[in-house]
Amino acid sequence: MLWYLAKLVVLLPLIGLLAWGSLRLAKRLEGRFAIGEGTSGLRIVETRMLSPTLRLAVIAFHDREILVATSKQGLVRLGEAPARTDGGDHDGD
Repeated sequence: MLWYLAKLVVLLPLIGLLAWGSLRLAKRLEGRFAIGEGTSGLRIVETRMLSPTLRLAVIAFHDREILVATSKQGLVRLGEAPARTDGGDHDGD
């Protein structure tokens, strides 16, 4: 019984440190493997969660803004408009 507790005291913090270290390493390497924003004309402008399985997103692509709905089944294009030049959101005022 004493041997089991000794292993538990040594291995439990070791496993915790390995998990923390792998998360830290993944966060550090995340930027290296991400697609550069300047390399393509695609940019996500805004997203809104409608339900746990449904989300609305505005995607800027080559001087157009496309409104899409995303779900587990895929993407559906809902609308399209010219890109805004001022880059800000207006609430109708």
